[in-house]
Amino acid sequence: MTANPLDQLSLTDLRRRTSVKWRAYPDDVLPLFVAEMDVPQPPFLVEAVRRALELGDTGYDVGTGYAAALAPFADRRWGWTPDEHTSRTLPDVMVAVVEILRVLTAPGDAVVVTPPVYQPFYAYSRHEGRQVVEAPLDAAGRLDLGTLEAAFKVATGYSGHDPSNGRPGSGRRAVLLLCNPHNPTGTVHTRAELEAVLTLADRYGVRVVADEIHAPFTFADLVDGAAPFTPLLSVAGSERAIAVHSASKAFNLAGLRAATAVGGTAAADDLRRIPEIAGHAVNHLAVIAHAAAYTDGDEWLDALRAGIVRNRELVTGLLAEQAPAVQVRPADGTYLMWLDVRDAVPEGADPHHHVLRTARVALGDGRHFGSGGEGMLRLNLAASAETLTEAVSRLAPALTPR
Repeated sequence: MTANPLDQLSLTDLRRRTSVKWRAYPDDVLPLFVAEMDVPQPPFLVEAVRRALELGDTGYDVGTGYAAALAPFADRRWGWTPDEHTSRTLPDVMVAVVEILRVLTAPGDAVVVTPPVYQPFYAYSRHEGRQVVEAPLDAAGRLDLGTLEAAFKVATGYSGHDPSNGRPGSGRRAVLLLCNPHNPTGTVHTRAELEAVLTLADRYGVRVVADEIHAPFTFADLVDGAAPFTPLLSVAGSERAIAVHSASKAFNLAGLRAATAVGGTAAADDLRRIPEIAGHAVNHLAVIAHAAAYTDGDEWLDALRAGIVRNRELVTGLLAEQAPAVQVRPADGTYLMWLDVRDAVPEGADPHHHVLRTARVALGDGRHFGSGGEGMLRLNLAASAETLTEAVSRLAPALTPR
């Protein structure tokens, strides 16, 4: 049985790293703000990269080997087999999203997002000249069909007539950029929810694009009542949808990024319209590493998932004991925890800077995630039990009832 990867490195080991997690703040700060994991690279990944370096296999990437490696992994874990022939290998998830937006929309068109949501959805869309239209999650952190319909009307320039009688808007194109599972809340969208969203999007001529980078981190087999991950393209009505996958989150490969975009049966032509040059920046060594992760990483990943569930329970319990004013909604997915600290920080205080200054813990600033992020903090659970216990002990005095 594989040991829990989260308990194998000390803070001294980790501070030898030079990535943003370990260089953004001084050494007296516990960094739990960014999606990097405190794990050693598993031997099968080290061996795959070592072998490629020894062979000099560091040239330009070609073909659909990424999707070919993803397909059996996805079949084993989710009962869905993506079609490698409708895929495009691209440098990373957000580069893939941008290339898809360029194909499906034009400057001035709209991208609908469901905040609080992954911060780059805003920045990348706006950088491409697209307007961002928000359709916030409901109070339970779930997709809200009424809110989405209102956003689709704004995004498409809905003219007021019955959308079932043809495309209802002004001719403006729009995309719903979906996070599945959802970052930062950890919500895992159900099949019924996704099917309803696809049906609604089709009524308004909105294309659905899903970032499914957190797909390997769901816990239905480990936590009673947790929703299983449902790949968007496995859902009825997904023929015109596109999903983007990457092993970079599940296997801590942000420094060796790669991704694949996979289209539904009616979206293959859209992916073919992505210019060939878009793939020139694909890191061939990264594709080799990601393929090894998908091929050989099941046992390691399952040990890691069990460690995340343990940490989720640990932190939830510690916060309940030591900082009861903090509200926690346990997530069904991701290795992130979304904390409501509105009743736990001084009146008028900025939560992120307050805990950084007083507790010397760096957490994700909820305001960066759009509407619904004010007064929230995102905590990364992919750390050792010792680190998380220390973090809560530091946070507790700073997060007390008003």
